[in-house]
Amino acid sequence: MTEQKKAKYYVVWAGREPGIYTTWINCKNQIDSFPGARYKSFLTYTEAEAAYRNQSNMSFRVERGLNEKPPKPTGDGWCVDAACSGNPGAMEYRGVNLATGKQIFQMGPFQMGTNNIGEFLAIVHALALSQQQNIAPIIYTDSMNAIIWVRHKECRTKLKPIAVNKPIFELIARAQNWLLNNSFKNKIVKWETKFWGEIPADFGRK
Repeated sequence: MTEQKKAKYYVVWAGREPGIYTTWINCKNQIDSFPGARYKSFLTYTEAEAAYRNQSNMSFRVERGLNEKPPKPTGDGWCVDAACSGNPGAMEYRGVNLATGKQIFQMGPFQMGTNNIGEFLAIVHALALSQQQNIAPIIYTDSMNAIIWVRHKECRTKLKPIAVNKPIFELIARAQNWLLNNSFKNKIVKWETKFWGEIPADFGRK
């Protein structure tokens, strides 16, 4: 009897399209001939997702060492961020042009939201707006949770809908629908606050 192969999940921290892949061939397509590629296989999706969440710590320890800073992004790109007064509380989000510092969009405040929801909505807003403008800037966010939610095309909030936050859940539904029905060429990149300071879209209320 032929032994059945165990499923593996492949995490790509540095490659053409970072993410979690379920086949070696798809993983290989992301890392083949890619300078400084960083990847690893895991036996369960839970382990892979946890490792992907901690990508910055793992990847820079592997190739750069703890004391070497990754180069700070410059030039074209959009930065997004959210702010929330309380958890839940009054939530808002915005996008800023990395090169000019000019605000591109701002939404809110919305009552009884969370920061994670705002981070998710900010990324999707930036993706949809850039598609309308027929451009594909890199989208920078300091939220790994939001990146994972966008990749899964689902806002995995535990917040319960009530009358006062109905506008937020309407935005979530629109964002999820957009992700399900559209493709995008933008790269979504984690902003490394530890090395680069606060993301330019930060509301400055810490």
